[in-house]
Amino acid sequence: MPKKKARKQSDGSYLLKLVMYIIFGSLWVKFAIPISIGSFTLYGIPFGLFIGLLFASHDHFQVDRKIEYALLLLMTILTYFMPAGVVL
Repeated sequence: MPKKKARKQSDGSYLLKLVMYIIFGSLWVKFAIPISIGSFTLYGIPFGLFIGLLFASHDHFQVDRKIEYALLLLMTILTYFMPAGVVL
């Protein structure tokens, strides 16, 4: 049986992908007036996190997927405290 050739990713495409996940992690839809649901207050929705998770879950390179998840989560948490996002 012939061996399958391992697919390699270029450094440029890997860097572009990381920048894309940084941008996705910083996309928020924030509310001018927070929404209260019981004792829980919702200040915004991490819209980019959901899009980024969708892209990361379909990544062909299994090793990169963990890095992409960590980068998305880190950027989402950091930009929660910054004035980043679209305010409704």
